Amino acid sequence: MTPTTAPTPEPPVIFPLMKPLLHTLVVLTTALVSVATAQAATPASAAKKPLTKITLQLDWVAEPQHGGIYQAQVRGFFAAEGLDVTIVPGGPNAFVTQKIATNQAQLGQGDSTDILQKIAVGLPLLSVAAVFQDDPSGLLINPSSSVRRFEDLQGKTVIARPEWTFLALLKKKYGVTVNVVPQSFSVAAFLGDKEAIQQGYFIAEPYFIEKAGGAKPRFLSSWDAGFRAYAVLFTNRKFARENPEALRAFMRAYVKGWRDYLEGDPTAAHAAMKLTNSSIDDTFALASRQLILDEKLVTGRDDDGGLTNIGQLSASRFATQITQLEEIGLLAKGKVTPAQAMTTEFLPSSK
Repeated sequence: MTPTTAPTPEPPVIFPLMKPLLHTLVVLTTALVSVATAQAATPASAAKKPLTKITLQLDWVAEPQHGGIYQAQVRGFFAAEGLDVTIVPGGPNAFVTQKIATNQAQLGQGDSTDILQKIAVGLPLLSVAAVFQDDPSGLLINPSSSVRRFEDLQGKTVIARPEWTFLALLKKKYGVTVNVVPQSFSVAAFLGDKEAIQQGYFIAEPYFIEKAGGAKPRFLSSWDAGFRAYAVLFTNRKFARENPEALRAFMRAYVKGWRDYLEGDPTAAHAAMKLTNSSIDDTFALASRQLILDEKLVTGRDDDGGLTNIGQLSASRFATQITQLEEIGLLAKGKVTPAQAMTTEFLPSSK
């Protein structure tokens, strides 16, 4: 796999049912992956000079939503570009935007809605690439529930983050008001209520609901309501200004990584994910990857989607999203422009 009236700290939109891991284990295992792949795949020419170090802070624990990043790491694409990339998994308290704003990490993953609101309050952030062309978040609905359309949500209880922007958008567009029960990052409440409605990523939570013995939930996606946020990679403006070639090198490897993850063998990338997230297995990883492929989340669900669309961002879509946020009062009118929020200058040419 969103803030409300005031910019909010992380967590990311998704809430997989992962057992928390010790921080030390995360650091050690990610470092081992970084070092091992860099040594294995660095060309002789790159090995003669020190690699440029970049820390990438993920929004959540390692999963197929990060597939292109891990594929670029294990296949040596970052090292081949002269980069020593450390991937740091996230979690409920990852605070990705704060880490990027203070240069604790050079790149982060997040959703475009949150980044826009953080820019509006002065954080020096810049979206530089898409992860998903459409954020796969929405509402998971128990198949026994009477809710089948957004209009049916009036007065219902929704298990979600109270600050989730999508709830405000639903109220504006459909005139529905819901009772929000804060998420606990578990599906226990969902499984125990036949009328349950819960925020989630359709590439993750349904699998775990079924694994726990529940019925496959219905899903109402945010894009079905006309809200098309990106999942993005973003950086600090100062870092982008001072390190343009490092960013271009990263993006070449990143785009290549996603292409290889979608078209090639993801086994090694999934193994690297499991080093820091022992709660996922191969069955989940392959199922989640297949949903990413089926829904064209990386390449784009539009008619012009394709492998050349990997990483691309649209200024017009950012403009639409900004307008939507202004209309529901989550952004002051004219406070943020697409030019302030995003750029494609570091992406490799799609020609």
